[in-house]
Amino acid sequence: QVQLVESGGGLVQAGGSLRLSCAASGRTFSRRAMGWFRQAPGKEREFVSTISWSGGSTYYADSVKGRFTISRDNAKNTVYLQMDSLKPEDTAVYYCAAVPKILGSSLDREYDYWGQGTQVTVSS
Repeated sequence: QVQLVESGGGLVQAGGSLRLSCAASGRTFSRRAMGWFRQAPGKEREFVSTISWSGGSTYYADSVKGRFTISRDNAKNTVYLQMDSLKPEDTAVYYCAAVPKILGSSLDREYDYWGQGTQVTVSS
């Protein structure tokens, strides 16, 4: 069993930065890849980024590539999403999730544990 709790969301002006954290409980954290997804009002949930269980491999959606950075600290059972150069279109609820794979995935159907989400609002 893995429980995930996101934090770090908030209101920021366009061009600003936020750092999201996702704290995980459970001994299998380090053996799971992790991902971040987001859902804007009226839109479907979309993939943002994923990181392998070791942290050595990362992958990003084109919309955030070069602006967002995913990382993890297995000693702290925590995964992070550093978001820079934020845009109003980044406004969404951001979810972290765990997937029983080594290298990660961009497919939300492959993830079996999800956090409750944290709101990110970027004003223009």
